Amino acid sequence: MAHPEPTLDIERSLFADGVRVVAGMDEVGRGAIAGPVTIGIVAVNSDVAEMPVGLRDSKLMTPKRREAMVTTAQEWSLAWATGSATAQEIDAFGIMSGLGLAASRALQALGIQPDVIILDGNTSFLLEEEHGPRVVTRVKADQDVACVAAASVIAKVERDALMAQLHEQFPHYGWSSNKGYGAKVHTDAIATHGLCDFHRKSWNLLR
Repeated sequence: MAHPEPTLDIERSLFADGVRVVAGMDEVGRGAIAGPVTIGIVAVNSDVAEMPVGLRDSKLMTPKRREAMVTTAQEWSLAWATGSATAQEIDAFGIMSGLGLAASRALQALGIQPDVIILDGNTSFLLEEEHGPRVVTRVKADQDVACVAAASVIAKVERDALMAQLHEQFPHYGWSSNKGYGAKVHTDAIATHGLCDFHRKSWNLLR
C-alpha cells in the first residue's frame, strides 16, 4: 500500500488564516530502552519553497537516504533545532515529562517563536503557555505534513548518530544497529552485562 506523501497543504491553510510561522515537531526514541528521547522542530513561513523531492517521514526512508536528506531539510526550513532529554531525566520525571522537556529545549533552541506548532500524534507533550505558540496535534503528521516530516528526519539522524557513538563505548549492547531499542541482542546483553548509565533504569529492564 502506498504511503501518503507529505505536502504543504496544512501549512498553507494556516498561512491563509493569517498565521506567520508554522513549526512541525516530531520525536524519536520514545520507545527505546536506552539513550535519550530527541525532538526535532522545523519552522517555515509563507515564503517556503516547495517541499524537497524525496523528503518524507524518517521511518519510511533508509538510513543512507535520511542522512543524505538531512542537510536539504535543514536548508529548506526557515529555522530548525533539536532538543533531548536524557535517560536519567526520563527515569526521574517519566517519559511524557521527558518529551515535554526535550520539546521545550528544541523550541528554545529554534531562535524564533512560531505562531503554531504541529505535533505528530494525538497527545500533546508540549504545554501551551500564555503568549506562546498554539499547539495542534495531528495523527500521522510525520507522514503528511511537510514541516513535521522534515523535523522527523533531523531528529532521527541526530539521535542515530549519538547511539552509534555510544556503541563505541558499549559495543556489547549493539546500539549501532538497534539504536537503543529492545532488540534481542540488546536485552540479552543486559542480562549478561547489566545496565549502564544510558539505560532507562526505571523501565524494569532486569526482569
